[in-house]
Amino acid sequence: MRFLLISLVLVLCVSCASYPKKNGYTAIDLTTRTITNPYFSDSDKDYVYKANIAAFGKSFGGLFIVKKLGKNQHRIAFTTELGNKIFDFTFKDNDFKVNHILKELDKKILVNILKNDFRVLVKENSVIEKAFLLDGNTVYQTDIEGKNYFYSMDEDQPYKIIKVKNERPQVEFLFSEINDDLAKAIQINHENLRLSIRLKSI
Repeated sequence: MRFLLISLVLVLCVSCASYPKKNGYTAIDLTTRTITNPYFSDSDKDYVYKANIAAFGKSFGGLFIVKKLGKNQHRIAFTTELGNKIFDFTFKDNDFKVNHILKELDKKILVNILKNDFRVLVKENSVIEKAFLLDGNTVYQTDIEGKNYFYSMDEDQPYKIIKVKNERPQVEFLFSEINDDLAKAIQINHENLRLSIRLKSI
């Protein structure tokens, strides 16, 4: 009985621990107040990726295009390789507009998920709330629309972003093949949903 009680207390303590503590993050002093994501920051470029989006049992392939239109303003379109639009979104400051979306994808829950994912993808600057070290790399905690995000950095560029809800990872953004402020490969994985996005620069 005593062993059972001790085990229960230990489980409760671990489950109630903060995400950084549970994952071995070591708190450090802040040396900067903002974090920069440079991957879609050049307004002279059209960022074009070959894409696959797997959502709730369906798979869509095509071209994923991001264009910076101005300060804090991006347009994101996903088309078939023949140019037919699957969806087309505009982000400006805190505003979001659906310019077009296929009828079969036009579900409120999916649109909100895509809005949240892509806002993080193109958000250039975020205020840092806390800083940590993990395996020799700096991790910054930020708040985007009331949600916690942890940016893992390598030479001032994020290679991983994790959205955390209720002290558990919810969405993971992975950036690889990084060169000259361009992440040539990007993955967005949802932990508890059948939704993943794969992007490969072309």
